[in-house]
Amino acid sequence: MNIRRTRNIPNSRHECDLGLPSQPIPVRTRISAGALVAVSLLGVSLPATSCAHRQAQRAPVGAESVSSLVTTDIQAAIEQHIEGKSRASAGFFQVPFRGGDLKLKLVRVHTEYLATLGPARHFACVDLVGTQGPIYDVDFFLSGPPGAMTVRETHVHKINAQPLYTWDQRSNGTWRRVPVTQATPRLLGVVKGTDAFEFTYRVKLPLITNTARMWLPLAQPDQFQTVEVRGITAPCQVRELTEPAHGNKVLFFEPNAAASGQTVEVRYRILRTEKSPYYDAGTGPEGYLASELLVPLNENFQSIAQEVTRGHATDLYRARALYNHVIERLRYAKYGSGWGRGDAVYACDARSGNCSDFHAYFIALARAAHIPARFAIGAAIPSERNDGGIDGYHCWAEFFTEGKWWPVDISEADKHSSLAQYYFGHHPANRIEFSRGRDLVIEPGPANGPINFLVYPVLEIGDRLVKPETTFLFRRTPRASARTSAER
Repeated sequence: MNIRRTRNIPNSRHECDLGLPSQPIPVRTRISAGALVAVSLLGVSLPATSCAHRQAQRAPVGAESVSSLVTTDIQAAIEQHIEGKSRASAGFFQVPFRGGDLKLKLVRVHTEYLATLGPARHFACVDLVGTQGPIYDVDFFLSGPPGAMTVRETHVHKINAQPLYTWDQRSNGTWRRVPVTQATPRLLGVVKGTDAFEFTYRVKLPLITNTARMWLPLAQPDQFQTVEVRGITAPCQVRELTEPAHGNKVLFFEPNAAASGQTVEVRYRILRTEKSPYYDAGTGPEGYLASELLVPLNENFQSIAQEVTRGHATDLYRARALYNHVIERLRYAKYGSGWGRGDAVYACDARSGNCSDFHAYFIALARAAHIPARFAIGAAIPSERNDGGIDGYHCWAEFFTEGKWWPVDISEADKHSSLAQYYFGHHPANRIEFSRGRDLVIEPGPANGPINFLVYPVLEIGDRLVKPETTFLFRRTPRASARTSAER
């Protein structure tokens, strides 16, 4: 069924994230990646890309099956290379770095960033973990035909998500590596002013052998985000539900066995404006002082908040002290178990986690200090390219003082210390927000209770929760693309 709907707010602002044009673009892999440009690496001109910088590469209509085989070969080549080298090195994969060798174990291959760069030239991005725990994001460059690819170069790109370099595209289409210490805010992920893009939210349904129900977030307009829903395509009927506590809209599906393997797709056109402290006539701030399932108010958080904020006279200075504390205490790491649920207790104890854990910990401390704070989740659009895929969700927080809501993004500030001042009081324009709040209660809702937070699909098949394959794609509109190019 196709549903077409438009949502606009005159003079409203928008945040950008992922998108596609009105007609879906065939993509080379799950996300379309790969730069058909050259960059000089170690004196050799190679087509290049990186985990943080991808130029989308289009495939001819009908080419998806062939290109997916190619990218499957890239993944196999990387995994075989790491396995073979590890066997020869007492179970560790060694990567040259800063005059020595890192001893690493494979965490995952970023399948969304596998790319064929040109004839017999390929790229992969891989997460590996060190013996002492850091996560290393390593860029691999390969050569050779499918089934016979050889790794030619490896470069450590990030340590615990903190980049060592970024990529900048020259006016002639080639790319150069830029040390992170010399990178502009745009190269570090910040689009200021406004951003406009098309975004596709795509879900591939798994095998359905029982009664199934699925919930997806439906992005809503607000004073920073204008949302046009360009189309909803699904192999079953769809209903729009309302989550009353935060005003979220949710799409509800009941796919049957005939929908197995088919795709649900929601296409948006988004205009987003950079966010700074703002007035909100909606829900009063008092509602954001209460505890939540994974963001409790306990004596430990109260003790930490009291210690961190001691001597600060105003809530604004107290919030800044808590912001600095979270950056100092936590490290960005997606390894092991427990991370990624927005669990404030886990983040406090493990002293690590992803964006959801960073902001859960901050919100818990803010509330313990009697500062209202709230959670939102969506996705962040790459700032250095104009189309392609996104590797996962992103979330952030806001706190209330002086009659306004103050946006913060602490995990990004942790990754990029040069932007720590900016992210206290700002969210860049290159984002899309899908939902707000935690412990979401919807009717009808999942059998296992409130939804922790809603960005990926919640799919129940029988009495089991199943994670379907989910892809985010974006494409900036011509106006936004022209602005981004001009900024270079």
